[in-house]
Amino acid sequence: APRVAFDWGRSLGALQGRAAELFTLGGAAPKPGAMFRAPGQAEVLRRIAADGRDAFYQGEVAEDMIASLRALGGTHAAEDFASAEAEWVEPVSGDYRGTELVELPPNGHGAIAILMAQMLETWDLAALDPFGAERAHLEAEVTKLAYDARDRFVADPARAAVRLTHLLSKDTAASLAALVDPEAAMEDPAPLSEEVHRETIYITVVDKDLMKVSLIYSIFSSFGSGLASDRFGILFQDRGLGFTLKAGHPNEAAGGKRPLHTIIPGMMREGGETTRVFGVMGGPYQPCGHARLMSNLVDYGMAPQAAIDAPRCFFDQRDGGLNVERGYPEAVRAALAAKGQRVNVPQTPIGGAQMITVDRSAGVLIGASDPRKDGAALGL
Repeated sequence: APRVAFDWGRSLGALQGRAAELFTLGGAAPKPGAMFRAPGQAEVLRRIAADGRDAFYQGEVAEDMIASLRALGGTHAAEDFASAEAEWVEPVSGDYRGTELVELPPNGHGAIAILMAQMLETWDLAALDPFGAERAHLEAEVTKLAYDARDRFVADPARAAVRLTHLLSKDTAASLAALVDPEAAMEDPAPLSEEVHRETIYITVVDKDLMKVSLIYSIFSSFGSGLASDRFGILFQDRGLGFTLKAGHPNEAAGGKRPLHTIIPGMMREGGETTRVFGVMGGPYQPCGHARLMSNLVDYGMAPQAAIDAPRCFFDQRDGGLNVERGYPEAVRAALAAKGQRVNVPQTPIGGAQMITVDRSAGVLIGASDPRKDGAALGL
């Protein structure tokens, strides 16, 4: 599809060794309309369908990955794969003007989406232009403070004390929101917030019985590590980038430990009923995307598709710039720059989203799919 072909071409340099052979067509990225096949991965999927998780984490598939990783200098062993285990967890949630935002707990950063929403709740956003400089500036400043909290506290809860109650507290949200100057951008959120504290594909499905699935999956960077196993062509992820090397930090890299994780499938509840299942792709953008999507729906009464289509902005802490999509007027960019924001126009769209709304009164499901991606809303 066109967007996949575009991203593939931009990420071609990430592929190395066997991955460069398997994930190109004669050394080049596939063009729109081209056919790409991955027979090794197809065989792995058939084995998983027949024999479950053991077909991946044990036996020939695991042996292929281990041998390939060790040839690249890795120290992986069979027991590392065999001991891999998924966990059933209780979601975390927070209220935003009567609508409950439901997220996965750490080591994902869903709690940061709730923190952002509860910070934004302290302002009357509905009184602001949804695509004006005032709202974009507030969102950027909230992002700075919330992501600073993420980097302080989110880690593997099995290996570190995660201050989840602190992150989900409305008192914390109000204290952080009070640090925001509506007229001027903050340079560094860390010193300001110190006293308070003392990165995909997304699919959502609702079936005839109204069972809802919110699923997001990613190997992080484009093509992950850029390395693949020799026989089956399984790409290796680079989620270790979510760790920090700062000694004593809750998210410090260590063996047998899970890093801060960017993927956060979401849901919303109203009156105790789950009314929306959704996800926003875009690596670190995701908590900001969840809070913005919720605000579009709750504060501005946008229809699901309009809430997804609406232009986005994102303060990216990696370079300190406020990325403002082309959908914003030039006057808004100028107003943001006057407030001290370093405004960039991103080359690619910010994130991507999918949503299903359950309208019980009408007896229908309403699907919405982001035009920024190649996805679709389908009823079967």
